[in-house]
Amino acid sequence: MELIQNTPDLSAYLAADEVIDHYHPLVREVAARLARDAADSYGYARAAYEFVRDTIPHSQDSGDMRVTWRASDVLACRTGICHAKAHALAALLRAEDIPTAFCYQSLTHDDGDGHVVHGLVAVRFNGAWHRQDCRGNKPGVDARFSLDGERLAFAVDPQSNEVDYPVLYAEPHPAVLSALEAAPDRPYLWKTLPTAL
Repeated sequence: MELIQNTPDLSAYLAADEVIDHYHPLVREVAARLARDAADSYGYARAAYEFVRDTIPHSQDSGDMRVTWRASDVLACRTGICHAKAHALAALLRAEDIPTAFCYQSLTHDDGDGHVVHGLVAVRFNGAWHRQDCRGNKPGVDARFSLDGERLAFAVDPQSNEVDYPVLYAEPHPAVLSALEAAPDRPYLWKTLPTAL
């Protein structure tokens, strides 16, 4: 699949805003701590990915009902669904000048009823984009940071009408962000997340 930037301006994939608040002191502190032990930007990207994947539980896996969406809040609360964790990872990567995009899949809902949009990121190294999924591993899910072939949490099943969207967004998709911002808790969010983009 060819990944397509929704804006040609690469600097858009380094930007900070209310959601990807990589100017926030907590984001900067975590980024600085991770960068101290990294030999280069690739090592930093891998460390940031593993930090978000492994130390911030996916709220469905942990049973946490809180809904986070701002990167600094995800880091402070140590919880979030896939989209929130992608926001945190993007902020950490952009804090160290690594272009990071948001990308999405439409997957069969966990209960097998309908679909839900799943969020991940893409990082730019060596002139190419590479998708990464930091949702968190569990039995049956073994996602890894990789620039040499994708190691995502989920492979889409076209026979189940699942979709890999090729578009790389500089900002979180508005439909996803609106659902996150409006949800008082995770059960409510599960009913309002988009099923497709």
